[in-house]
Amino acid sequence: MPPARAPHGRPLASGPARALLLAAMIACWPTWAGAFGLDDVAEKARKLADASFQEPKVEVPDWLLKLSYDQWRDIRYRPDEALWHDRHLPFQVQFFHPGLYYNRIVAMNVVDGTHVKPVEFSPSQFDYGKNDFASRVPQKLGYAGFRIHYGIKTHDYLDEVIVFLGASYFRALGRDEVFGMSARGLAIDTAEPRGEEFPSFREFWLVAPVANATEMTLYALLDSPRVTGAYRFVVVPGEQTAVKVECRLFLREEVHKIGMAPLTSMFFHGENTGRWFDDFRPEVHDSDGLLLSHENGEWLWRPIDNPRTLNVSGFQMHNPKGFGLIQRDRDFDHYQDLETHEERRPSVWVAPQGDWGAGRVELVEIPTNADINDNAVVYWVPDKAPKPGEPTTFSYTLYWYGDDPNRPPDGRVVSTRRDSGPKGDTMRFVIDFAGKKLATIPPDHVLRGVITVVGGEASAELLEQHVTKNPFVNGWRLTFQLRPKKKPFELRAFLQEGDQALTETWSTAVLP
Repeated sequence: MPPARAPHGRPLASGPARALLLAAMIACWPTWAGAFGLDDVAEKARKLADASFQEPKVEVPDWLLKLSYDQWRDIRYRPDEALWHDRHLPFQVQFFHPGLYYNRIVAMNVVDGTHVKPVEFSPSQFDYGKNDFASRVPQKLGYAGFRIHYGIKTHDYLDEVIVFLGASYFRALGRDEVFGMSARGLAIDTAEPRGEEFPSFREFWLVAPVANATEMTLYALLDSPRVTGAYRFVVVPGEQTAVKVECRLFLREEVHKIGMAPLTSMFFHGENTGRWFDDFRPEVHDSDGLLLSHENGEWLWRPIDNPRTLNVSGFQMHNPKGFGLIQRDRDFDHYQDLETHEERRPSVWVAPQGDWGAGRVELVEIPTNADINDNAVVYWVPDKAPKPGEPTTFSYTLYWYGDDPNRPPDGRVVSTRRDSGPKGDTMRFVIDFAGKKLATIPPDHVLRGVITVVGGEASAELLEQHVTKNPFVNGWRLTFQLRPKKKPFELRAFLQEGDQALTETWSTAVLP
């Protein structure tokens, strides 16, 4: 057997001296051997769950929390202070200054080869712009969050590709998108009468990338009154930026509803919205629909709306292939906003890893009278809820992208419109479908709309339907009318030729 070697490559001493040296090395292994990983964070989360919850001490001076948005935004991290800037690594990290909404300090660490060490805050790392309070900032204040930069478009410039800032929120983008919707580490009791609990990431560990790295790993410790968690994120920037997530949860107390892989977006109005306000923009939203991929191969599309009252919809599934909030409409003319560019907001797709079993995807639509609120939330609720004393593990990958012709692989809904119909007491729906196969079907072919009223004739009477070619979307249009009898109820529809389904299933809820 060859002699054991120390980290610098020289043979270790032999005999008693070697034994003592080996013992010392094993004792400090997590510090020098580069062995820090998810197990270490999970052990911290487990110990944290064994103790009662302690509200983090607010260390941010009150005057910083009273800054205006423009004052806080004028505080910018200096690029030449970025992590690994001096080493010219493909990934670099910049940090956010506490203040305004961000009243909690997040502990930051770097895992660099054989060492784990904290990242030290200094006001000198920031350019305070026009603000005149830099000298009042505590020297050891700490950070509110961070962002990772990578040359996603060109190696000559490092773009901002993912941001972790506020509670357990994070958001990323693909190569050709601008920032839009967010993801979260966990959702607890969303849309429940007792009120929602918002977990926070309390500490992060950033793993220094190697030269020419195309992905970056980081770990996070999550905490809230009833749940703790350990997370590993692997960020892979690209045309579709992938964020691989592995999580271990530990419950202090029973939780009524846990939402896994939560996504949060904004929907103010679209072509399917009955507008009660003035807005020069035809549509305003970061996402326009929920897309589901079932184990049996069915795809389902639910347009998002801005309801008059809170609306919660559940979609029962077993071992889902995926779900996500999608921005399908990519036509600038449909938004007319030169500042926000909502036509370039990313879609986000959740691809579960392993068997998630039975449960439901839950969509929450919250009324809003402005486009500054994230009012659409989606997450997975397992039928078998985690219990205190029973650690729970789940994994998934988030894809942030512009468009993907394989989600779904063919016929998809491209618009949904509705009105009261010509008879006054009826409702009319107009749904456009498009896709490569639909585009090739001649207009003289007969397609049929398969329409289902969930709840049957007691809920609504279907009066008529017809399907026609729509050359303006290179697809087909389904129009149907019905007479409501008992609200709420749900509708589903898809296009069919013969016995073959040509499209995903369109779904909507008709509310009182």
